[in-house]
Amino acid sequence: MSFDPFGTHATIVVFGASGDLAKKKTFPALFGLFREGQLPPTVKIIGYARSKLEEDDFKQRISANFKKGTPEKIAEFLKLTSYISGPYDTDEGYLTLNESIESYEASHKLSTPERLFYLALPPSVFTVVASQLKKNVYAAHGKTRIIVEKPFGHDLQSSRTLQKDLAPLYTEDELYRIDHYLGKEMVKNLLVLRFGNEFFSGTWNSKHIKSIQISFKEAFGTEGRGGYFDSIGIVRDVMQNHLLQVLTLLTMERPVSFDPEAVRDEKVKVLKAFEALDPKDILLGQYTKSEDGSKPGYLDDDTVKPDSKCVTYAAIGINIRNERWDGVPIVMRAGKALDESKVEIRIQFKPVAKGIFKEIQRNDLVIRVQPNEAIYLKINSKIPGISTETSLTDLDLTYASRYSKDFWIPEAYEALIRDCYLGNHSNFVRDDELDVSWKLFTPLLEYIESKEGPVPELYPYGSKGPQALRKFLNDHDYIFSDEGTYQWPLTTPNVKGKI
Repeated sequence: MSFDPFGTHATIVVFGASGDLAKKKTFPALFGLFREGQLPPTVKIIGYARSKLEEDDFKQRISANFKKGTPEKIAEFLKLTSYISGPYDTDEGYLTLNESIESYEASHKLSTPERLFYLALPPSVFTVVASQLKKNVYAAHGKTRIIVEKPFGHDLQSSRTLQKDLAPLYTEDELYRIDHYLGKEMVKNLLVLRFGNEFFSGTWNSKHIKSIQISFKEAFGTEGRGGYFDSIGIVRDVMQNHLLQVLTLLTMERPVSFDPEAVRDEKVKVLKAFEALDPKDILLGQYTKSEDGSKPGYLDDDTVKPDSKCVTYAAIGINIRNERWDGVPIVMRAGKALDESKVEIRIQFKPVAKGIFKEIQRNDLVIRVQPNEAIYLKINSKIPGISTETSLTDLDLTYASRYSKDFWIPEAYEALIRDCYLGNHSNFVRDDELDVSWKLFTPLLEYIESKEGPVPELYPYGSKGPQALRKFLNDHDYIFSDEGTYQWPLTTPNVKGKI
């Protein structure tokens, strides 16, 4: 696996530097890399935005969300940063930016400029900023990389339009479409877990697996962002991108190597084997106020249309028509205003042959992406002592109990910015992959959002979701335990966590 890393004197420019994304994610990630020695102390970091900010105000704003750093380390990092205010659609700000970059490069006698541009911006200005960068700041005789934040379009047509606008400006090697779920530790671990363990690799197919679930739960609602969310919905917000990325890594074939293109080739191949999403095989919901009345419903938000049918909960059945997965029901589900915040993958294996066992539970593999990363395998074992009965027990890798608190696990944005710096495309979305994913989801979105589309089932804020969920999961071969819940294995005395 060969990458083309930047050296010690690269320039990193964050567009939208005064916005929330840059303040809460991008700059804290850059600081985290610097704190851990993963970013050279000689780089130049520039924030660019339309807002008129004094440099001290800018530095105070971005450092408010830094984690774990000493005052000395924070001060060191802030010395590397500066701020430029300018418009996005005219030349003047970009010319000032280019002068600043060229001055830095000349002072270090760089013969090959290295420039990374991070667009922490809404997609409406992607093309404008990308065009101005190419015109005024592009390193014609050096290396240029540009990170584009999601959403990559609103549907298939808008995605293709965005692609068509960017393609003449930058090569696919220069573009890094960031989906932060691909930077999460447990998602990056999927390939090693699958292909680095023969007992998983050999059973990862329809002969052994009964059902697959990927679930995304948030314990909060839109919280004042209803006006924005109303045009997005939960399917477009997290399912077409984040959860689909996880599913492709779960179901793709073994790549010939860890080379970025080999990995991305296999993701595209499995996506092409997905059956068209069936509008009859979905469950949609919208949250109302909590049962005690303490939390507002979605329609209580003044920024939301009073008759909005916006989907805040969705469960979608997926079928993959290839030799490995044909016949295995897969469910992706995601929702807001639920009883907890959690993202997990749950794989239920088929029951063992009866024979000597009259009743024995099936094996389950649970991969908890967040919070508190963990891998947990339910197995059957004999109860110790003179008993001949079996008991369900756990093989448990909970990161917090296995690894030292001082062990650095990079956050998603840290991991992905580092990958871009190193020239590693593995965990970024390729253009053909993006096209296939929108082809899959656009017809379903058009059906859901049409005037004749379904009315979502109402569910109270703080609940597990729509009442029809249990039947929907049962219909997709998901088997509940007797209590309807699993107990997370005990890692410390008297501590229990429900799944």
